[in-house]
Amino acid sequence: MSALHENHCEACRPDAPRLSQGEIEALLPEVPHWRVVERDGIPMVERSYAFRNFKDALAFTNRVGEIAEAEGHHPDLLTAWGKVTVTWWSHKIKGLHRNDFIMAAKCDRIYEDDFGG
Repeated sequence: MSALHENHCEACRPDAPRLSQGEIEALLPEVPHWRVVERDGIPMVERSYAFRNFKDALAFTNRVGEIAEAEGHHPDLLTAWGKVTVTWWSHKIKGLHRNDFIMAAKCDRIYEDDFGG
């Protein structure tokens, strides 16, 4: 696993630069289960996690919510029976920032450490 999860988010300003395609491609191997999606012209990183039941999916959602609050960076979360889909992007810049990849790595760490992923 990448050490990206050990980093912390930096405050994102509206004038912060978005990641270039090359920077995105360099960071994606750090979070290999994530993919770039585009919605309304905005690139985002997204991953779905599988769980044995709704209780575990909800527990994971809550853990992601805790780190999102601690880091001041918040994802879209879709929680369903046996599945959670997490989508990260930086709202202020309407695109991807290094913070999104840091948070993706933190999600992967939670999944691996706490849910045997």
